[in-house]
Amino acid sequence: MKRAGLILAGAVASLSLLALCSDTAQAAMHEHGYTYRYDYWEDVQDSPDVFSVTESYTSADLMLELKMKNPQGLYAHENHLYICDTGNNRIIELIRDDAKHFSVSRIIDSFTGGSGVNTLSAPTDIAISEDGNVFIADQGNARILKLDENLECIMEYGKPEDSALDEGVVFQPYKIAVDTAERVYCVARGINKGLCKYEADGSFSGFVGALPATYNLWDYLWKKVASQEQLSKMTSFVPTEYDNLYMDYEGFIYAVTGNVKEEDLKSGQVTAVRKLNLIGNDILVRNGDYDNYGDLYMGDGGGHQGPSLFSDVTVFDNDTYVCLDRNRGRAFGYDDQGRLMFAFGGNGNEDGCFNWAIGIDHIGNDLYILDQQTATLTSFSLTEFGQLVFRAIEEFDNGNYNASGETWEEVMKLNGNYDLAYIGIGRSLLRQKKYREAMDYFEIKYDDENYSKAFKQYRKEWVEGHIVWIVVFLLALFLIPMAIGRFYKIRHDIETADIFIVNR
Repeated sequence: MKRAGLILAGAVASLSLLALCSDTAQAAMHEHGYTYRYDYWEDVQDSPDVFSVTESYTSADLMLELKMKNPQGLYAHENHLYICDTGNNRIIELIRDDAKHFSVSRIIDSFTGGSGVNTLSAPTDIAISEDGNVFIADQGNARILKLDENLECIMEYGKPEDSALDEGVVFQPYKIAVDTAERVYCVARGINKGLCKYEADGSFSGFVGALPATYNLWDYLWKKVASQEQLSKMTSFVPTEYDNLYMDYEGFIYAVTGNVKEEDLKSGQVTAVRKLNLIGNDILVRNGDYDNYGDLYMGDGGGHQGPSLFSDVTVFDNDTYVCLDRNRGRAFGYDDQGRLMFAFGGNGNEDGCFNWAIGIDHIGNDLYILDQQTATLTSFSLTEFGQLVFRAIEEFDNGNYNASGETWEEVMKLNGNYDLAYIGIGRSLLRQKKYREAMDYFEIKYDDENYSKAFKQYRKEWVEGHIVWIVVFLLALFLIPMAIGRFYKIRHDIETADIFIVNR
């Protein structure tokens, strides 16, 4: 049955996604909402908007004398937003006055101190530590800078000193993240061994979280028997590079890659988003019905083809995370269990659409997306529906299971086909030890894993509640046949005794 549903889903979804890319569909999309998700059968389902556009900012809106050029990085810290204006060799620090207004706090294009060049060249990322120190991926100068709050140079990080690296590789730090101990994790162009890790003293301590190399079975077998000359002409199996990273409030690193192929994603050889612990192991929970790689249908449409190509990721404090697809200009939100919560966006010049979505971050529950091609910043805020979804998740995380279930019921009133509402109510009932009721909600949305958990607890509870009757039944099952057998044996003995007496 599911296979038939999938075949039908492919046709329906392909048509739906093609329509989304046309100008006419874009207009209708914004009139009626443009958020969607996939159900258990992998069919595209329309959904009320979780986020809606609040404002769109150009260089003129931000009152910048020099227009932004080729921006490549976006970073949020407290109520400040930093845009890496790469083409102009500077970083723009914005301060949020309110939900709709930003003002320029300062322009970072140079610093004091240090032993070399004191100006930035093609900066691509920035991070702020808990101590207020400023870290900058100064790509054009092949270094990572550590500056204090007053932009005084404290330290510079250079090319990793590792024997496995080719001496000719030019260090191109692209994206960075800093933990509470001020250890630096860096995505560097041309280095596919994972994230470059620097200790707080500036020393390079190795690579973490390398992605596996991708290959197909035929190439693998052919390399086993090919000659040296043939091998020299074949492509090597090399790991995939990361495109971006984000450090959440717990110190875990979410890393995404857009250097992927459709067949690698669907076969599971490559994961588009990973959650790395301190030693580089992927601990991302994937309990959804499908993997976390954006759009499930990758047909051509609007000049775009292939899979979603994640360029950035941000993580909210409720452990939901949003991945940004630069291919079709969409944002994909997942909960802490890896289930798709929403997908929205598209390619175009309307509000909420993008030409080359390059950066995403958040302040509170407000979302910000940077478009590299148009050099615009778009802000999104939660809708009424989105507020309910986030509140239900946060109430569950805080242990308010009854309140979470009630909020999910409010979500269902706005969208009766929202899978996560049924699963959320089921999980709330499960935590309230209402196992039988929870099973009903999990069954509706084919959540086999949670259904099994609820059934296991319900079975245990039922056995404990009926243990006396179970014992009585088992005893009766054992003793009644014995009693009947004993009765027939005694009667047989009496009958045979009577016959013996008569015969005598």
